[in-house]
Amino acid sequence: MRKFLILIAFATPALADSDYIAPVTDPLTQAECSACHMAYPPSLLPAESWHKIMTSLSDHFGEDASLPEADAAAIEAYLTGQTRPAAQMRADPETPPLRITELPWFKREHEGEVSRRALEKAGSMANCTACHRGAERGYFEDD
Repeated sequence: MRKFLILIAFATPALADSDYIAPVTDPLTQAECSACHMAYPPSLLPAESWHKIMTSLSDHFGEDASLPEADAAAIEAYLTGQTRPAAQMRADPETPPLRITELPWFKREHEGEVSRRALEKAGSMANCTACHRGAERGYFEDD
């Protein structure tokens, strides 16, 4: 009898056995998002979060990141199509988090691990590449 290994394709990042999280592969999403910051892997936020972010680009964390309607719709479709609903990520679908740093798995992974000095050097917990040099390629191992 054959034994099969069942892999959960969309495991919560902190629960995954690997430090690899599929990076952004859509050229439009990569170009537009990485113009200002790392293009965050879609699976790091629930679909509701990406929807809320993409429908409020005129005030994107204090900046106007407005895009042509067709581009914004294409990026939103890509992002929401690569992740799961908030309820499956233990996030409230009524008030989806806008920041990856607000999710329980992120807090659990980073609590007590990031020193004040490291945070000052990074500038923000949103600066994944400050500690995870392969983050833009989907590798989030501790460097």
